[in-house]
Amino acid sequence: MAGNSQRRGAVRKAGTKKGPTVGSGGVRRRGLEGKGATPPAHQRANHPAAKRAAKAARQAQGRHKKTDDVEIVLGRNPVVECLRAGVPATALYVALGADNDERLTESVQMAADRGISILEVPRHDLDRIAANGMHQGIALQMPPYDYAHPDDVLASARRDAMPALLVALDNISDPRNLGAIVRSVAAFGGHGVLIPQRRSASVTAVAWRTSAGAAARIPVARATNLNRTLKQWADAGLQIVGLDADGDITIDEFEADGPVVVVVGSEGKGLSRLVRENCDAIVSIPMAGPTESLNASVAAGVVLAEIARQRRG
Repeated sequence: MAGNSQRRGAVRKAGTKKGPTVGSGGVRRRGLEGKGATPPAHQRANHPAAKRAAKAARQAQGRHKKTDDVEIVLGRNPVVECLRAGVPATALYVALGADNDERLTESVQMAADRGISILEVPRHDLDRIAANGMHQGIALQMPPYDYAHPDDVLASARRDAMPALLVALDNISDPRNLGAIVRSVAAFGGHGVLIPQRRSASVTAVAWRTSAGAAARIPVARATNLNRTLKQWADAGLQIVGLDADGDITIDEFEADGPVVVVVGSEGKGLSRLVRENCDAIVSIPMAGPTESLNASVAAGVVLAEIARQRRG
C-alpha cells in the first residue's frame, strides 16, 4: 500500500488474496472512539459565548479594582509645587543624566530635608510611567490620601470653642476647586470638608497643590451617601445651608451664629434635587454686575468669609 511501507502495525496474514500489507496500527480504530460530551458554549475558546463571558469577567474585575492607588506627579513645576505645599510624598525619582536647574535642585533639597527617598533611575523607567513622556526627568510618588470619617470630623468640630463650620461638596468634579475650597476652609476657621465617595473630585496631587498645604491641616471626609450624612448632621443640631444663585435669601440676610454646614454645588449643575430638599435654607450671593454665577470655589470663599466676619463681630 502506497505510503505505508514504513508504518508499524498489524500485517495482513500471508495467503490472502491481496498479500501481506502493513496496517494502520489501530489509528483508525482509535479515531472511531468517542471524545466525551461537548463542552458548554462559554467554555469553547473561539465561540462567541466564550468571548462574551471573558469580556464580562474583565469588566467585573475592573469594577472591583482599587481606586486609591499610589499617584505619580510628573514634571518639574508640579513636583516642586507639591513639595512646597507639604504633600506627603514617599519617593522622588530623578532620571540619570537629567539637566539640572533651580527647580530640580530645590526639589532634591526639599526631599532630602523631609526624609523622602531620592532614587536615580534610568530615563526609560520614567518614560514607561508617563504616557506622554512629559516627565522632564523627575517624578514624585504620593501615597493615597487618608480620608477622615464624617463622624470624626463632626466630633472634632464640636470640641472647638467656636460653633462648627463645615463644608459639603455636591457635584464638584474638578480637584482644583476641591483644593481651593479646602484652602478657604482653613483660612476662615472651618473645621472640615465632606465629599461624596462617588462622582466627586478626590484629594489628588492637583488638589494638594491648589490647597497650598491646607489639606494637611483640614480633614476631608468621604460619605458613602451624602444625603444620609447631611441628615445625620442635621439631627445633630447643625443647620444645612445650600449655596445657589437662586437662593431664598442672600448671604447678607443669613445669620451664622450657630453650627453650620455650607453645601456647595457645581457651577454648571448646581445642587442636586435631593440635596437641595435636605437644606434648611438656600443662600445666594448678590451680584453687582451682569455675571450670572461665580466659580464654585470662589463662591464658597465668599460665603465662608462672610460667616467668619459675622462670628468675629
